[in-house]
Amino acid sequence: MTSAEQGPVVAGFDGSAQARRAIGWAAREAMSLGRRLLIVTALPTPVPDLVFTPVSAPVPDVFSEDVVREQAEKELAAVAADCGQRWPDLEVATRLEQGRLAEVVDDGAGLLVVGASGRSALTRALLGSTSADVVHHHERTVVVRGENTAGKVVVGVDGSERGGHAVAFAFDFAARHGRELVAVHAWADLPLDSLSPVRTWDYDWEQLKAGSEAVLEEALAPHRKAHPDVDVRQLVSFDGPAHALIEEAADAALLVLGSHGRGAVRRALLGSVSHAVLYHAHCSVAVIRG
Repeated sequence: MTSAEQGPVVAGFDGSAQARRAIGWAAREAMSLGRRLLIVTALPTPVPDLVFTPVSAPVPDVFSEDVVREQAEKELAAVAADCGQRWPDLEVATRLEQGRLAEVVDDGAGLLVVGASGRSALTRALLGSTSADVVHHHERTVVVRGENTAGKVVVGVDGSERGGHAVAFAFDFAARHGRELVAVHAWADLPLDSLSPVRTWDYDWEQLKAGSEAVLEEALAPHRKAHPDVDVRQLVSFDGPAHALIEEAADAALLVLGSHGRGAVRRALLGSVSHAVLYHAHCSVAVIRG
């Protein structure tokens, strides 16, 4: 078992309502996994001269770095105490760091949970980045907590090794929480516009569908065996991956995506499918690292 599989569930906290809801999600997941919860606030370096205060704290609009740190520590202590009251059996720790959240959370973290992108001055000052930035730069699995908390689990399946990690995560989550799992394979690589030199009727759609179903069957088979009680539904879509996943996840609790590695390739992919999903999905979104 890797350190990530044993590590704490980490929640990023910036004082926002979104972050507080994310901490609740992280706490429940930590309880389900039998892990501890670590709540982290990341202060930018250097702390900006002008910082707006948390709505929950009536402190001056402009204050020094020492006051920023003191207020952040108070907020962390308060939210940790709240978690202790709501989940008395959960081990909760806090940490205040300087730097970007994605950089200060070490590789021992099993899971990093953040709230949906906040655009307040506090979010920019304390967290130093939006949830999309964290997803782009953190090297472990990231969950962005969305509005929907009830419903099925949706996972994007592409047949790749990295995509397999997303399938494993989705099955495990669905099994622990008693959720239906919908596995989606979207095919949108065909040139179907009016200027395409290949006519759309030249494609054997039944053959393409059969091939996509085979990809799903192969990707799901070992996980079906490991989690026989999970109710699984397969969906082949000839839509763009982002649109297909967002549509299917409209009534979902969690949408799971695989990461496609580092560098320019990862940035390009996160800039398309994951970027669109993060901004348009109403449910929580998990981006899984291999």
